[in-house]
Amino acid sequence: MRQRLENIFWLGVKELYSLARDPVLLFLIGFVFIVAVHTVATNVKTELKNASIAIVDEDDSNLSRAIQNAFLKPYFKTPARIHIDEIDAAMDNGRDVFVLDIPPNFQADALSGRKPTAQLMVDATAMTLAGNGAAYIRAIFDRELASFVSHGNPHVVQPITLDIRTKFNLNLDSSWFMAVMQIITDVTLLSMILTGAAVIREREHGTIEHLLVMPVTAGEIMIAKIWANGLAIVIAVTVSMYVIVKGVIGVEISGSIALFLFGTAIYLYAMTALGIALSTFAKTMPQFGLLTIPFFIVMIMLSGGTSPQENMPRALQVIMQAAPSTHYTRFSQDVLFRGAGLDVVWPHLLVTALIGSVLFAVAMLRFRATMSSAS
Repeated sequence: MRQRLENIFWLGVKELYSLARDPVLLFLIGFVFIVAVHTVATNVKTELKNASIAIVDEDDSNLSRAIQNAFLKPYFKTPARIHIDEIDAAMDNGRDVFVLDIPPNFQADALSGRKPTAQLMVDATAMTLAGNGAAYIRAIFDRELASFVSHGNPHVVQPITLDIRTKFNLNLDSSWFMAVMQIITDVTLLSMILTGAAVIREREHGTIEHLLVMPVTAGEIMIAKIWANGLAIVIAVTVSMYVIVKGVIGVEISGSIALFLFGTAIYLYAMTALGIALSTFAKTMPQFGLLTIPFFIVMIMLSGGTSPQENMPRALQVIMQAAPSTHYTRFSQDVLFRGAGLDVVWPHLLVTALIGSVLFAVAMLRFRATMSSAS
């Protein structure tokens, strides 16, 4: 047993030396965990900001002007006044995402209780902006209308009051969410690429034959590649969490980063095994890259981070429980945003470890078969 552990350790050190001498992979690790995390988190926005809106004011009343003046920065650009004949052109050329048409006699009908109707046209090609913006505009519209009808009297009691309290992200800052999701994406991608590239690199350089004549087993070689490449990713994630996510972006982490890193190590156990298994089906690095794309896209898009799994068909929800990315995404959100402890997230860790063990067994069989054919 001691000899096995020594073999695994020194083979892993060899992997780290190989990685350190590969400038392309080193650049890739630094880029995705530093530049990509910061760029995506600070520039990809899901909340409303600088939305273009045009207003067709057919009433030209105090109420219509109050509604127009209520669209303020940074949520909206200064509203443009356009004529009703310009609506189609404004929407067709994408100049304005929203066009609000306030009909004639709008103020008079509101004061007389006739419940007038205004029309909001939305360019739904900007899907996220359209959904969030329409909700903002409706809230602004209802607020100004209620204030005008009550003559600005704060003592007029409205029939319903909605008190909204936001948890886990008080300012609804999308950069918090995007930063964590980008790290999850990077861990998923690099865990497959690094281990798969390590196997293919041995094959392309002919060093796999050198390993075959050494007193080491296929299992020892595989475990060494997993721990060495997994360690490199854990170090990169640690730097990214403390320096970029907490330091530069300023995300308030509610839970334990140490627990998050522990869960990341378990997730890496599963994903690095998957990377080795996929590498045994590819003869060259380009083939391996093409092979990982569908696995990566499916796991990221359907893991519940980009879109809630509750919105997906029930059969797909069940299938995605077999993907380690599903449990890692939930684990990460629970720990980093909700401050959950090990007593809450241990089921996700256990399932991820079980899935990893299955992937490890498959990868071991494939890896042994590959080495046997190479000999």
